Amino acid sequence: MLASKYYIRTLREAPSEAEIPSHRLLLRGGFIRPVGAGIFNWLPLGQRVLQHVEQVIREEMNAAGAHEVLMPVLHPRELWEKSGRWDTFAPTPLRVTDRAEREFCLGPTHEEVITDLVAMDLDSYRDIPTTLYQIQVKFRDELRPRGGLIRCKEFIMKDAYSFDRDREGLDASYDAMYDAYVRIFERLNLPVVTVEAEAGSIGGTDTREFMLLSENGEDTVYMCDSCDYASNAECATAQIPEPVEPAGESKRELVDTPDAKTVEQVTGMLDTTPDRLVKTLMFKSDSGFVAALVRGDRALNEFKLARHIHGDELRMASDAEVQDLTGARVGFAGPVGLPDDVRIIADHEIRAMSDFVTGANQDDRHFLNVNVGADFEVDDWADLREACHGDFCAHCDSGELQAKRCIELAHVFKLGTKYSSALDATFRDADGNEDPCIMGCYGVGVSRIVAALVEQYHDDDGIMWPREAAPFGATILLLSPDDEELRAIADKLYSDLQGCGVEVLYDERDASPGVKFAEADLIGCPVRVVVGRTTRNEGKVELRRRVDGHEELADVADAVEAVMALLESC
Repeated sequence: MLASKYYIRTLREAPSEAEIPSHRLLLRGGFIRPVGAGIFNWLPLGQRVLQHVEQVIREEMNAAGAHEVLMPVLHPRELWEKSGRWDTFAPTPLRVTDRAEREFCLGPTHEEVITDLVAMDLDSYRDIPTTLYQIQVKFRDELRPRGGLIRCKEFIMKDAYSFDRDREGLDASYDAMYDAYVRIFERLNLPVVTVEAEAGSIGGTDTREFMLLSENGEDTVYMCDSCDYASNAECATAQIPEPVEPAGESKRELVDTPDAKTVEQVTGMLDTTPDRLVKTLMFKSDSGFVAALVRGDRALNEFKLARHIHGDELRMASDAEVQDLTGARVGFAGPVGLPDDVRIIADHEIRAMSDFVTGANQDDRHFLNVNVGADFEVDDWADLREACHGDFCAHCDSGELQAKRCIELAHVFKLGTKYSSALDATFRDADGNEDPCIMGCYGVGVSRIVAALVEQYHDDDGIMWPREAAPFGATILLLSPDDEELRAIADKLYSDLQGCGVEVLYDERDASPGVKFAEADLIGCPVRVVVGRTTRNEGKVELRRRVDGHEELADVADAVEAVMALLESC
């Protein structure tokens, strides 16, 4: 590609709102341009990177036996009502109404559509197993898009769905997709870690995420410093402390705490510490009200609570509901004296506490010296709290959990029959019985991978693309375009490299060497070839590997072979 004929629009400075390296460099390098918050145009350089990433994904998905389809962006409300997600998917999908007053959402994911498709076509057990995938635009109504391509309203995803006869078949399909993902990230030189994960609005079991550790990531994973345990923050578990002996009789004391509603206010007024207080958080579930108890210095993990009660619907109780249940304003709830139909679920850490502080279910009052057994009973013990940096690992004897920032790049689930049962995706088995398909779901954030590559591979001068994703494998800089001898050398090198299958950006523009060098580093092609003074004086071209700055000279006659060798090393 001749640079003089190509749409390259670099910037000297990135806009002030671009706060992380990938956002700044993709804007400066002319890969993307903003349209609105979380919405981007892909310029020719960015489109080439995107297509190369997609090609790697397609090759590995096809090699794993999956078949590519393309599904619509508009999803009828009726499909999402069948699955029960029209009103429950979070964040709420973007919705539109057509001229006939029919309602649609812009697809944030495609479980309903793919299941409906397969339901039309499947008949016999001989038709499965099968795995279908697409590379498609998705829409999610993010309140605060950030980080350029890291969190967008509109983004590109590869989503795949497997359909099997039984759980053993699902295990095999899941393993095939997992292995394909490993190969994808190996080819893209992204050192991901796989962690336990929460299924969220999609649902499912055996959920794993592929994470890239990055200080600019918006997710947190906890990794043990002694064993191979790793989990995202939503489901990370810590070691359970040893329980204390239960108190023989009640010693609780009622004290006034006027207007002290927060942990900080209560502990300050009572001259104690947050780890001596138990928070009581009231929730409404499908089956009734729940009081969740965690230590005062801990945060409740609502995913863990929802998983424990097996309820699809879980929300914080309203102020009015808390007042009705406890007889007190929000901030003064406690486990002592709650109605019998309120289910009390306590975090395991409460077992290790005695003589602690709780709300008294009276306005402006708390209890001191409260104890489980002597003052109230717990219906269920569970792991309810969010893990913290430095917690002891629950999976080995000596490790501690280390919190690390990361970027989520892929997610795999075992869905089971949640969608196939709801949308009648069934098959007849060998005995003629009709059974729902067993499904799996596998997603890769394609456009997010582009940002992750830049976060992983950049320096102060620009991007350092791995070969598989780079917009061009090599760039040729002709430093004296008016020199006919040098131009002939550069032209031939350009032609010969293309003949070897190398995609080349040939900068033959009438621009200063400084501009050409700066743009080459900013755009970040793996190998730079300079045809200039050294070529004229010594008959050699200058080669530079972008990722580590390695430089060497090559005779003009050997230049193609030298470039190919450098590319192989990238």
